Amino acid sequence: MFGLFKKKSEKEKLEDQYEKLMKESYELSRIDRTKSDAKAAEADEIRKKLDSMN
Repeated sequence: MFGLFKKKSEKEKLEDQYEKLMKESYELSRIDRTKSDAKAAEADEIRKKLDSMN
């Protein structure tokens, strides 16, 4: 209840974006492998940013 108006940290935003890209990559893997690989590469860049934050 009290976290209703809490803003997300930069790390939380990146984690959400990473999960979204990985999900899209998985869904595209059955249709278009090239686009799936592109999404996975984007997600990898975000994972590198997250690792550098830690």
